[in-house]
Amino acid sequence: MTLKATLISMCVALSFATCAAAEGIQVDGPYAITTGVSAQTGAAFMAIHNQGDTDDALIGVQSVAARLVELHSHTMTDDGVMSMGKVTDPVPLPAGGDIILDRGGYHVMFMGLTIPFDDGAMIPVTLVFAVAGEVEVEVPVNLSRLQDSMEMGEMEMGEMEMGGE
Repeated sequence: MTLKATLISMCVALSFATCAAAEGIQVDGPYAITTGVSAQTGAAFMAIHNQGDTDDALIGVQSVAARLVELHSHTMTDDGVMSMGKVTDPVPLPAGGDIILDRGGYHVMFMGLTIPFDDGAMIPVTLVFAVAGEVEVEVPVNLSRLQDSMEMGEMEMGEMEMGGE
């Protein structure tokens, strides 16, 4: 086999391996919300399942929908105050396990929106995993779910400051 044929075979094999790893990741029930037409922030939620036999970790999120896109989490401080901030450590996703991105916990935070979060719009999000690599997800905007978060007494996204600028 020539060097060129060997390199082509290796590239094809690696691309199939990457696709197979990414196929082990399943995303269910994604949706995004924002607080209104003039809002500069939004959030996305979903369930991520690792259907593979290999442990993985969510290490990042990306999107063209905002100037700054980060994985955030809510945590309770020692003095009983709920705070939200960027997740800097990988989020473990064991083989056969789940990561739930939901209100009051992990979520994708969009700051400085660059596309409108109109009800029914599809927001492109790339989830980045340590093993599976990049997994593209189309997240529908569902503004009817915003009322649920307001009833839960959560912080209004429109009141948050945009970090990192």
